[in-house]
Amino acid sequence: MKVGKRLKSTVCSTNVVVVRAADVTLSCGGAPVVEELAGEPSGELATGLDGGTQLGKRYVHEPSGLEVMCVQAGTGSLSVDGVVLEVKAAKSLPASD
Repeated sequence: MKVGKRLKSTVCSTNVVVVRAADVTLSCGGAPVVEELAGEPSGELATGLDGGTQLGKRYVHEPSGLEVMCVQAGTGSLSVDGVVLEVKAAKSLPASD
């Protein structure tokens, strides 16, 4: 997995771009994501991995350092080894007085 690589879900419409690479297997909806998808996404979402992704949000896997940005939202949740990725919290800007 390389920085800048676009990955697609095989079970929903989710597409992500790798922001920080890690040596892990990223899944969406319980199925591994792929670089090229022949045809439309198909298949069933795994139970518990159907929370969806939000356009423009960054998702992180803290243990590995993986960070991806969602460029097309979908119904599947992003995960690594069955652990759902968390939405990265926005940094707060300094107060202007």
